[in-house]
Amino acid sequence: MIKVWTDQQEAGYLDRAPQRGSTFTYMPRAAPERAVSVTMPVRLQSWDSSFGLAPIFEMNLPEGALRERLRLAFAKATGVFDDYDLLTIVGRSQIGRVRYTGEEDALDQEVPFQSVDEILSSRRGGDLFRYLLERFATASGISGVQPKVLVRDQKAFSADSAPKSRLSESFRGATHIVKFWDPNEFPQLAANEYFCLQAAERCGLAVPGYHLAEDGMALVVDRFDLKSDGTWRGFEDFCVLNARRTDEKYRGSYETAIVKRFQQFANSPEVYDDLQRLFTLIVLNCALRNGDAHLKNFAILYDEVLGPARLAPVYDLVTTAVYIRADRMALTLNGSTEWPTAKELRRLGEQRTGASPSKVRHILEQVADAVASAAPALETHRRDHPEFAAVGQAMLAAWETGRSSLTQ
Repeated sequence: MIKVWTDQQEAGYLDRAPQRGSTFTYMPRAAPERAVSVTMPVRLQSWDSSFGLAPIFEMNLPEGALRERLRLAFAKATGVFDDYDLLTIVGRSQIGRVRYTGEEDALDQEVPFQSVDEILSSRRGGDLFRYLLERFATASGISGVQPKVLVRDQKAFSADSAPKSRLSESFRGATHIVKFWDPNEFPQLAANEYFCLQAAERCGLAVPGYHLAEDGMALVVDRFDLKSDGTWRGFEDFCVLNARRTDEKYRGSYETAIVKRFQQFANSPEVYDDLQRLFTLIVLNCALRNGDAHLKNFAILYDEVLGPARLAPVYDLVTTAVYIRADRMALTLNGSTEWPTAKELRRLGEQRTGASPSKVRHILEQVADAVASAAPALETHRRDHPEFAAVGQAMLAAWETGRSSLTQ
């Protein structure tokens, strides 16, 4: 049985159920603010899943290389290795406010120290990835097929940090996300995301701090769910909000599964502004030709589960057309996954977000200008780094195609 914690307090117990399902029960007299998700309020009746884990518990389970590393390390000891087993391993260190321990265990979120500067300046290539994976795999409750780990940087506690971002030396959790890439499958993915995030910044979207390693082998991203007092914000992706498992992340439409669902859960005074930002992000994904903007790559963020929820900062933004030439959108728009025309995007903005036609046109122009203004830095990096030349050229071509489609 797994003990579930929210905001560092005991919330309830998660256990296996017959036929490969699971069940979660809140503790007696649990306060409403102990809810594990905005979709699962505190109640006497248990929350049951007929197969696997409920989406909120599955949300941060590693995929790809990280999952395989953990499976190889623990499958022999457990005899089997399913999502429940994986949660028992990485549950103490997660994205967001929910944590997991053994039934009788206290909450221990300690993650080893690791210098981010060392990662950014290192030129050990695959050796660095193997080292970090070996050291931080069990402390990395973070989803995604791309290899990534959670680390705790020494500088987050030093006098060199900005006063508002400096953490107490008693803090033991992860402060940064380190992302790598498989050269045989997604070459130069870190630089790809780095320049896509630059475009997002130029659109006026919220973007966490991010840094590209000198050798381009890693992208280091600040934790945007970490507050300066060492506590965590609530984070829930749109798989959770749509009550869908991770393997259903490509199921749904931008109209309903993203925009409408956001309106349902974003109970904040800034909901109208956030809707414009959400629309801007959808348009940007089209302009950058990111065919992986699925349900797990949009999320809400909140300080209190019963309080206002906002659109989370941008993350996992890449130009996938570099790797899949005929790539399409991850979700449907107007019933299709074909890249939309400017007219179809305008319809989405006007009919689903309540924005005026002039405001929608302004957003499309803003995104087109942002992508164009981010291109020179990408071009400079392409010229200075021969290993990035082919990917950089393909990105520029995809950006130009996407940007042009916004003005037609």
